[in-house]
Amino acid sequence: MTGETLLLLLPGSLMVLALLIKLPKLRRDWDQPLNRTACALLVVGAPITFLASPPTIAAVNRRTGVVNFSAPLVFGLLTAFSGLCVILILQWRGGPPAAVRRATRLTAAVFGTATAAIVVLFVIGDAPVERLRDLDVYYATTPWIREMIVCFLVAHTLGTAALTWLCAKWFVRADRSLRPLRTGLALIVLAGLLDLACLVLKWAAVAARWVGRDCVYLSTDVAPPLASASALLLGAGFVVPLIGGSATWTAFGEYRRLRPLWKALRPFAAAQGRTVPLAWWSPVRIRLVHRESVIDDGILALAGWFDPRVYAAAYEEARGRGLDEARAAAVADAAVLAAACRLKDAAARGSGASPAPLPEPHRLGSRPLTALAHAFRTSV
Repeated sequence: MTGETLLLLLPGSLMVLALLIKLPKLRRDWDQPLNRTACALLVVGAPITFLASPPTIAAVNRRTGVVNFSAPLVFGLLTAFSGLCVILILQWRGGPPAAVRRATRLTAAVFGTATAAIVVLFVIGDAPVERLRDLDVYYATTPWIREMIVCFLVAHTLGTAALTWLCAKWFVRADRSLRPLRTGLALIVLAGLLDLACLVLKWAAVAARWVGRDCVYLSTDVAPPLASASALLLGAGFVVPLIGGSATWTAFGEYRRLRPLWKALRPFAAAQGRTVPLAWWSPVRIRLVHRESVIDDGILALAGWFDPRVYAAAYEEARGRGLDEARAAAVADAAVLAAACRLKDAAARGSGASPAPLPEPHRLGSRPLTALAHAFRTSV
């Protein structure tokens, strides 16, 4: 498989992945317009880059027996895709239901009309010479085909501009804690900017043809890499929030963040004979529960070694650094835990005058293990 072929397949593959992620939710919540729009967008968008490649264009033209049949097919799909992108963002962002419905209907009407116009203009026009790469420039002055090209470029430009503007506006307002959403929006904005740059080059090549100049290379050589990069980023932009906001991804994030604490406490939990091995195929949520259990068992094994003096000193130091009460308490608990690990380990090795468990040990506060793990990682 060549690099060019791989680049063409990647955007569609990302959208197929997103579709597979969305299908279970679509079956459960078919009555939700957002889910239906998302799946329609992914179904329409997945084959576009493949259908727009010159080998596929030639194959489709040959199979249908219509010269340049791929032109209205690809232009129509891209126009419909642009409209669905705008509709998805309108519904995804939310707002007053009546306003969202009005905006959705208007967008569907505009882009639906543009898609139908592209097909009609191709049918009444005349494009007898097959063009695999430069149809938009070659037929820029041909009656009706010229209007088809302009209709496509106008609709695609409006759709990309609206999508980029809506996502940029949403990105600025989105809560910073929603990292998968913000990452997806940033990728979509970047994809939109690249696509707008590609469209500027397309417009420039077509306009040059109108005034009798030859700038076809802008459309055939400079614009396609921008379009491919844009499609790849757009696919990633839709996939990241779907994966990043899923329960499995959330569980994986917690599982990963607990690793330093789990690694430190695992020997103490194992010494108590409480750890149970996992199969390599165990799902991430089972692995998370197992890791949390090992950490809890390790904390229980070390409970008698938690020195309240270490807690008091670490807490005062953390407060002195400007940390709030909750974060200072987590840092102090992590310091207590790290000191207990060292003391218990020294006692187990029998090195020197190892201290015995404390008669009145400190008790760790009830806080999320991820907060404790983060503080522990920075304290050791």
